[in-house]
Amino acid sequence: MLLSKNRKCLDQSTEAGKFKSNVFKWAEKLDVEPKEIHLRSMKNKWASLSQNGRLTFNTELLEMERELCDYVIVHELLHMKVPNHGKLFKSLMFSFLPDWEKYSERLKVDR
Repeated sequence: MLLSKNRKCLDQSTEAGKFKSNVFKWAEKLDVEPKEIHLRSMKNKWASLSQNGRLTFNTELLEMERELCDYVIVHELLHMKVPNHGKLFKSLMFSFLPDWEKYSERLKVDR
């Protein structure tokens, strides 16, 4: 029992590292610099961005498909450039993730 708990912790730590690495790759593509990146359990959100540039992602994302993670990552990083969901935001989403609306709908259904 203890071994499986340790294994899960190690696996989650490895996945968290991969996830954060992916955030930094997208940040470079989007030309933004997040100050901090955190993962924690969140009941009602997939992610959030604080005013000081701290990104927090829901740990449930570690179990999801790469495309859904990329959608949440790009969405939050773009808020560092565009604070609302207006035309510019949507245009940028389409330019980086042409199928972003499909991913958005899937995440709404999962909630």
